[in-house]
Amino acid sequence: MELNKIKPAEGSTHAKKRVGRGIGSGLGKTCGRGHKGQKSRAGGFHKVGFEGGQMPMQRRLPKRGFVSLTAARNVEVRLSEIQDLPIDAIDLLSLKQAGLVPGDALSAKVILSGAISRKVTLSGVGATKGAKAAIEAAGGSVAEVAAA
Repeated sequence: MELNKIKPAEGSTHAKKRVGRGIGSGLGKTCGRGHKGQKSRAGGFHKVGFEGGQMPMQRRLPKRGFVSLTAARNVEVRLSEIQDLPIDAIDLLSLKQAGLVPGDALSAKVILSGAISRKVTLSGVGATKGAKAAIEAAGGSVAEVAAA
């Protein structure tokens, strides 16, 4: 292979349009710009997103920003509330059935608020460092929650 013989792949390039070169070229007279109007003129342009004076789409739609839509569905549960539950194996479904978290909750996390003196097993529910230490000190266990 020699550098002076390198060419583009077959069909990847095409000839430049030669506008205004007569009726036979297919791009004569108006040169593919149609008749009259701002876009037919030399130098005629309008702003990106301009809709002829109508309120543009990006201004018609409401601003949403960076507010998480799922933040309200991540619930905190106190250790003292876990202490009062009659069951030992605790997961998100059991917390929903007990009424500690709403039915549409996506996740729950146990926080160190109050005390726990009985053995419980957490699975599928997060726990803060302090809450995990308190549960393990009471003889319970916390299964690691996979980060989603």
